[in-house]
Amino acid sequence: MVGIVGYGAYVPAHRIKSSTIAEQWGSDPSAIERGLLLIEKTVPGQDEDTITISVAAAKNALKRARIDPQKIGAVYIGSESHPYAVKPSGTVLIDALGIGPHVHVADYEFACKAGSEAMYVAYSHIKSGEMEYALGIGTDTSQGAPGDALEFSASAGGAAFIFGKSNAIAEVLFTHSYTSDTPDFWRREYQRYPRHGGRFTGEPAYFKHILGASKAILEKSGMKASDFAHAVFHMPNGKFPLKVGKSLGFTNEQMEQGWVVNIMGNTYSGSSPTGLTAILDVAKPGDKIFMCSFGSGAGSDSFIFQVTDKILEVQDLAPKTRDLLNNKKIYLSYGKYASFRKKILFND
Repeated sequence: MVGIVGYGAYVPAHRIKSSTIAEQWGSDPSAIERGLLLIEKTVPGQDEDTITISVAAAKNALKRARIDPQKIGAVYIGSESHPYAVKPSGTVLIDALGIGPHVHVADYEFACKAGSEAMYVAYSHIKSGEMEYALGIGTDTSQGAPGDALEFSASAGGAAFIFGKSNAIAEVLFTHSYTSDTPDFWRREYQRYPRHGGRFTGEPAYFKHILGASKAILEKSGMKASDFAHAVFHMPNGKFPLKVGKSLGFTNEQMEQGWVVNIMGNTYSGSSPTGLTAILDVAKPGDKIFMCSFGSGAGSDSFIFQVTDKILEVQDLAPKTRDLLNNKKIYLSYGKYASFRKKILFND
């Protein structure tokens, strides 16, 4: 049995409401909330970045895995906002958590599916028998240009998953990936903010790739939507995952647990993986879980998990994702948010 042996999430306490951003730019707050189905988003604190968020999420995963960190043979961090252009985030993490030095480390990028990319590679190492445990993380402190549509959704948070064969809490039954060259979102060197190709972001990018990966894995597995207790899809806003899920035959009830993570403000490289952590927090033995990510550029990774009896032993060993979202919130004005995200630059 190859699967997840430990999982954890982390989201910053600072938030900004969609209505606050809308009012700053003269938009109708209620129209934004209705149109995007987004209430608020997380904002990293002034001492938080992709590395600190990764460490916090991975600590929670280790608490649930109950293993010696030295047994982890690979660490992969997927993000579109690594703090360094030429220094790996993973090297800082392994020293912080006592992993290594005999460990393979790499940083991954694939827009918003960088997290599932890290999970896919970590899982593959275990499946091949290369090592006993591997850690895959998706985390971000994403930014959108002032006044851009991305500013309502690009946020911060992370999810970490330790894969292994012993004491798996959720077995990986099937995986599938679907990829093409679809330039819907990009950022060139030296550009401060990413850009997006408006009309390409929906049907040619998000829906084509998520549906492609999802239909393929359902066909590969011989399963249908009604076989699953839970489903989670990448969440660039509140509407897209509900629409794609419905087209595949999933109900709102099946998607509710993961989807709520999004409307409470998390669209980043760990978007669907963070939704998965919220599902694992309430999952029951025998539940099947469907997950499909999306990364602009473009591609999707789909997974089918089956929860084991071990889940009941670990759910309360670390903070639950819904509690991280709800229990501590520090709301920011737009000015304070702009200061935190360094949106105003001053020349010497």
